[in-house]
Amino acid sequence: MKHTFETKVYYADTDAYGVVWHGAYLRWLEKGRVELCDALGLDLISMKEADVLLPVTNMNVRYKSSARLNDSIIIETWLEKCNTLSVTFKQTIKNKETNRLHIEAVFDVVAINEAGKLYRKMPEDLYEKLQKGLEKCPVSV
Repeated sequence: MKHTFETKVYYADTDAYGVVWHGAYLRWLEKGRVELCDALGLDLISMKEADVLLPVTNMNVRYKSSARLNDSIIIETWLEKCNTLSVTFKQTIKNKETNRLHIEAVFDVVAINEAGKLYRKMPEDLYEKLQKGLEKCPVSV
């Protein structure tokens, strides 16, 4: 399954040079991951109440080009791989009009409890939903 959403670049998203500030990309990428989880039936609040948290353990963000004020951008998020210990999200941010690639990103996430202890085996319900999402993902994007 791939999750896609669009947003406009606002003045608050840019820096003194008139291009998107690097931290704005991270907010959009997080929104994409959270919304993909929602689409897979993974309510992060319910998971927290069940003592399951999903922190990012690794991120690789490649900045390819800068988005600018008033650009319309598309954020795409999908699962690349999932095992009983971790899940890997892949993401892109592109210009809607030109299809120019601004960002390529990979995020690794693990399951922990609120005390910070790693689940050596991801809770079964979480793992099953992630596996179903992985099965619906494109082979290559």
